[in-house]
Amino acid sequence: MSSSSSLDQLAINTIRTLSMDAVQKANSGHPGTPMALAPVAFTLYSRFLNYDPADPNWPGRDRFVLSCGHASMLLYSLIHLSGVRKANGQPSVTLEDIRNFRQLHSPCAGHPEYGYAEGIETTTGPLGQGIANSVGMAIAARHLGARYDRGDMKLFDYNVYALCGDGCLMEGVGCEAASLAGHQKLSNLCWIYDDNKITIEGHTDLAYSEDVPAKFRACGWHVQIVEDANDVAALDAAFTAFEKCTDRPTLIIVRSIIGYGAPNKQNSHDAHGAPLGEEEIKLAKAFYGWPTDAKFLVPSEVPPHFQATLGVRGANARARWSATWDKYQQQYPTEAAQVNCLLTGKLPASWDEKLPKFEASPKGDATRNSSGKVIQALSAAIPHFIGGSADLAGSNKTDIKGAGSFLPPSPAGKNFHFGVREHAMAAILNGMALSGIRSYGGTFFAFTDYMRGAMRLSSLMHLPVIYVLTHDSIGLGEDGPTHQPVEHLAACRAIPGMIVLRPGDANEVAAAYKAALLNPRHPVAMVLSRQNVPTIDRTKYASAEGTLRGAYVLSDSQGTPDVILIGTGTELPICVSAAETLATQGVKVRVVSMPSWELFEQQDDAYRASVLPETVSARVACEAGIRQGWDRYLGARGAFVGMKSFGASAPFEQLYEHFGITPAAVVAAAKTQIAGG
Repeated sequence: MSSSSSLDQLAINTIRTLSMDAVQKANSGHPGTPMALAPVAFTLYSRFLNYDPADPNWPGRDRFVLSCGHASMLLYSLIHLSGVRKANGQPSVTLEDIRNFRQLHSPCAGHPEYGYAEGIETTTGPLGQGIANSVGMAIAARHLGARYDRGDMKLFDYNVYALCGDGCLMEGVGCEAASLAGHQKLSNLCWIYDDNKITIEGHTDLAYSEDVPAKFRACGWHVQIVEDANDVAALDAAFTAFEKCTDRPTLIIVRSIIGYGAPNKQNSHDAHGAPLGEEEIKLAKAFYGWPTDAKFLVPSEVPPHFQATLGVRGANARARWSATWDKYQQQYPTEAAQVNCLLTGKLPASWDEKLPKFEASPKGDATRNSSGKVIQALSAAIPHFIGGSADLAGSNKTDIKGAGSFLPPSPAGKNFHFGVREHAMAAILNGMALSGIRSYGGTFFAFTDYMRGAMRLSSLMHLPVIYVLTHDSIGLGEDGPTHQPVEHLAACRAIPGMIVLRPGDANEVAAAYKAALLNPRHPVAMVLSRQNVPTIDRTKYASAEGTLRGAYVLSDSQGTPDVILIGTGTELPICVSAAETLATQGVKVRVVSMPSWELFEQQDDAYRASVLPETVSARVACEAGIRQGWDRYLGARGAFVGMKSFGASAPFEQLYEHFGITPAAVVAAAKTQIAGG
């Protein structure tokens, strides 16, 4: 065995033993996959990945996504051994961090979490999300390269690798993502499929018998098969074939033995989701030729070997990129300024100056239509504000006029067509956001049921994805209860960190987008109507800029109000109408527009008290959704006018009457409140 191959094997076994020891010490985790895939990961890192451990956020780097996030110790071992550094030069993951795997405050969480340590490109764990994120990353590179690369000055010429298992491919989101990636011919995307034929319950033939190579070839993928995960030469050939493929994404199927080297547990589900046990670990270490009593051993030769391979190659690639960037800024200052905003997460100067201002109108417009007009303005002002729809652009009003479609012949197109793939769309938007794009995606609000997993992860990762969610209530009418969201506002509001915005007229829509873009660490659910809503006369009522504070006093009475009416979205005009009726009867009424609970909760106590003073306990909220959550603003005796059931199929005017969401109902509730409940 050559000196180089001996070092390679030593590095591979170091990954394996660190993973076994960490899981055993934590008494929790998944040792089998890191043991099996250590040769795959090492080959990728040492021979192919363009990644500089000294500058892990370098924009031109290749991306590596561990989609099978339960195998997190594989990634933590790689980060530690390759010497990935924080911005301050300190190690991203220390050996002590690994010793504290799965413990409080360790960056080595049970599943990789974005932002916990340099070298983690995205949060994974929910299976299929990582590979879908990788499609978003590959889309971003392809699109941004088409728009900004010039000749041999390539800023976005990087590859995206994702390591996945059976679970990722079984999950529907993975199938959706694979379909779209093949259609888009993303040749910068490589998935590595760990075909170990083991899941938690046992052998995969309990539930899975697909011809995976045929399936992916049918989806337009280039498929390579490596029969033995320990065959480094075959792995090398497969990765080389990926680099040479220029017309489609690549799937490398690797046959592996889970828990490789553990004589009594390898190739069984016993090596999947639990520690191996001290005795089995000693037997595995003996098989590797490792000191059986050593724990968390890192041979002195291994980190320098990573530095001599990955480190040197990555440093050279990063230096070339930096030189290209310097030259690019001189030759293309306009484009460079746009790229700089993208890379730094900033918005261009004066980006909000051309947001539309809408004239007062009793007829008004659907807030989805107003949203479409705002999107046009924002796309012109913010070049990296781009997105699309799950086959509903005409309904969601998300298409950017004259900007073309992102397709293999036209990767610079700014309109993304995700097809009827809401689950994958949301996860792909996360991948695009992780690449610097201010991404948005549209669908009907009811279909957030399909998107919730990815929406939750966007909030976990503090990604500013905007979900354009139209047809927001029973107001969509004849499509009926399957399409009429009633519990979805409560469900989205329940996601920590998710900002839900339900604007009440066209000018609130414009302000809502401004609020969304000013929040770079929070995803936004932009909830919009199908039916028209009047455009409020802002010379008579308060400015829509109050939207940025979540809730504001739209209209008020002289002196302390007798009752406060709170409305959102299309029910805000119902509150306004009810207030007018009550005022004619001598009732002092305050109308509060509350498009966002979350933004309102960010305000200081004094502001919140100025909008909803504790001294006024008579309150009525009106919203075409369920009451859940509203009690925080209504108090023990407040009234709610809204939904208590699913909707029905009928014209929306009839539905509002049928379900009692009317000015008359608000007036009656207000009088009951004033009378003492």
